[in-house]
Amino acid sequence: MTTHRALLVVDVQPTFCEGGALAVQGGNAVAERVAAYAAAHRDDYDLVATTQDWHLDPGEHFSDTPDFVDTWPPHGVAGTAEAELHPALADLAPDASVKKGAYAAAYSGFEGTDAEGHPLATILAEAEITEVDVVGLAESHCVKETALDAVKHHLATRVLTDLTAPVSEELGEAAREAMAAAGVVLEASGG
Repeated sequence: MTTHRALLVVDVQPTFCEGGALAVQGGNAVAERVAAYAAAHRDDYDLVATTQDWHLDPGEHFSDTPDFVDTWPPHGVAGTAEAELHPALADLAPDASVKKGAYAAAYSGFEGTDAEGHPLATILAEAEITEVDVVGLAESHCVKETALDAVKHHLATRVLTDLTAPVSEELGEAAREAMAAAGVVLEASGG
């Protein structure tokens, strides 16, 4: 059986990097590493897709008194510079761009749709994708949920561990355990 691979670049947005509303330590460095990896390995992938938090009115997902578990300070607000793809990805030229979370919390890229309303699962299926590599921010949240959903969609799934960063080391460790238990392969990109 022929394999077709996709690179899923999850939520590499200024809102999740240093200086952003919901910064992940090392976020800007992850953005730079993802950009360099994607440029060097573009020919290894049949499809490159990006996901973005793109919140219009996500209800209780936003809070003035966030618990940082179910509620968060406003972030990824649709139409703001913080919600755009990180400037490091200016030359990425993705084949598909998926936005998620307009009116609700959405951690997995599989909860998003492209501009034509196609869900990520449909985009991948139409491209006959069988394997995905997941990178981006944050490892402990949206990367983890996207990887777990990829497994549920019967895709061979890898998370490239040097191309992501967790909100905290403790949450990152828990995320890696959950992903490994679900069958996600965790390995370094190898450059």
